Amino acid sequence: MWSLTEVQSWFVGRLPDSWFAGVPVVSADRDEILVVGRLPEPENLEDETQKAVACHARIAGFREDTREQRMRIADEAEILWGRKVSWGAGCGEAEERFTTQSVPAMTRLRMDERAVLDTLIDAGVARSRSEALAWCVRLVSRHQGEWIEQLREAMAHVEHVRSDGPDRA
Repeated sequence: MWSLTEVQSWFVGRLPDSWFAGVPVVSADRDEILVVGRLPEPENLEDETQKAVACHARIAGFREDTREQRMRIADEAEILWGRKVSWGAGCGEAEERFTTQSVPAMTRLRMDERAVLDTLIDAGVARSRSEALAWCVRLVSRHQGEWIEQLREAMAHVEHVRSDGPDRA
């Protein structure tokens, strides 16, 4: 089993220093590793609209200019870590993720729960139950983000305590 610290360290060591202003943020779950780095902001632009356009252009340029090398690094990482690798970049207020995975998550819902999803479809909020469920997850994340972060921290502490325990041979 690998730790997120190991994965992040590998990417920091593997990525060219010139790509990002600072250390990229590396996150992972059971299916995917996401690498998001900050690009330097364009200089000499005072108007916020101009800055936003310039930042989006910088992200698009980064995506195109680094595509081949990102794909090679992702191939190496996928073999090493057994996860798909996705990329993103941020600049100023803009952040874009490219090539992120959309992974199926099987669930069983009762009639009342399905009715909620169907209402979102009927109201035009979502086109499918899958999209409606994703919308619900984003809503919970947005409104209960602090609580979910506390759960993540607690789980990280549990994992740390487990790793310090006796070997499970």
